[in-house]
Amino acid sequence: MLDFGHTLFGLPFAYLGAFLAQNGMVTLHQFIWITVAMIAARTAALSLNRIIDLPYDEANPRTAGWVMPSGRLKPGRVWIGVFFFLALLFMAAAQLNPLCLKLSPLAVVVLWGYSYTKRFTWWCHLLLGMAIGIGPIGAWFAVTGTFDWQPFLIGAAVAFWIAGFDTMYACQDIEFDRQMGLYSIPARFGEKGALIFSELFHFLTVIFLILTGLVLGLGSWYYGGVALAAAVLIYQHIIVRPGDLSRVNQASFKFNRYVGLVILAATLMDIYN
Repeated sequence: MLDFGHTLFGLPFAYLGAFLAQNGMVTLHQFIWITVAMIAARTAALSLNRIIDLPYDEANPRTAGWVMPSGRLKPGRVWIGVFFFLALLFMAAAQLNPLCLKLSPLAVVVLWGYSYTKRFTWWCHLLLGMAIGIGPIGAWFAVTGTFDWQPFLIGAAVAFWIAGFDTMYACQDIEFDRQMGLYSIPARFGEKGALIFSELFHFLTVIFLILTGLVLGLGSWYYGGVALAAAVLIYQHIIVRPGDLSRVNQASFKFNRYVGLVILAATLMDIYN
């Protein structure tokens, strides 16, 4: 149910925020507890999403065979996991610095609340992106211990990136969402309109990555990584077109897990060369 491989979506960007905060000066203590915080937050959020969306997942033919909707895992056991990982998130925040500990309840509100947004707004994809986009912001604060504005550029890039491929992925459930009265960009604008939104979100991802480089004075390695990540995003929109969603899972989950890794690797080359 948890699919820990999906942690690769947010974790590299969290490391990116940490390493950019003080030009690569990250202690082992900070690195470990940022990792713990990210894994705990992501696991708690996904578990909550599975619990909150369970009635819809049971009714949706595409998701009815998943672990919880099929009855192989009971909600009570998942709730235990939720509170364990939330406690772990608070402990990690306390290990980092007072600012992180003070902001951790706000993070929990965001992580808990975004699962309900599909019930009242088709901006739910962007709100999901914002929930994951707080990762690099929190990691920056974990290293500096101060509230700065620069990491919000990285957070915005992550938010639009997640929103882009989540909108693409949601095209599979257009008819189901409409029947159940759920809100989504595909349900509101159709397959063609949703893919246009997805392209726009990914365009904004690249814009905010470029702005991050300009503001922080990054060099050619970083921009090379952004260019490669942009190529990956463009390829997704080549293989997923209106009327052909046969490769949407591959585009959404296989290719996107490399975007953050590419940018992180390029950034580290930029910092340490």
